[in-house]
Amino acid sequence: MPKIKLSEKTISQIKEICAQFDNQEGELINVLHQVQSKLGYLPAEVQEVIAKELNMSVAKVYGVVTFYSFFTMLPQGEHPISICMGTACYVRGAEQVLSEFKRQLNIEVGETSPDGKFSLSSLRCVGACGLAPVVTVGEKVYGRVSPQQVGKIIAEYQEGCPSEAQSA
Repeated sequence: MPKIKLSEKTISQIKEICAQFDNQEGELINVLHQVQSKLGYLPAEVQEVIAKELNMSVAKVYGVVTFYSFFTMLPQGEHPISICMGTACYVRGAEQVLSEFKRQLNIEVGETSPDGKFSLSSLRCVGACGLAPVVTVGEKVYGRVSPQQVGKIIAEYQEGCPSEAQSA
């Protein structure tokens, strides 16, 4: 993966977020959440700044980033799509829903569409098992999703604003 050059503004933003949590090592997950929400992802160069500010090893930061499925080291699409693959969702057809997203977007899990609109990931559990299978697009949760609904969900975001009627 090619190295990226962080701007002084970006480095300053990361340092400010770390300072909000008193540069405490125990606040690593909170820092990572805040930084990812600001920058969209956590490349190695960002992790290095966080490690320095929290006075910890880059390996420890990397370990947390790669352990939790919420964090990503790759730039995400404008509309990140996640399909829950937890037991309840899997049993109720999440694999077919994921296959349909892959087919319609012509991307694999971990990839972003060429236009930058969509990225695709799978999660271990969303925690909404009663709504299985569950799909999230950004912060919006869709429950009891079937492969036949995938096109309609994608179309909502291609057109602009998602309708409230579709959310669970």
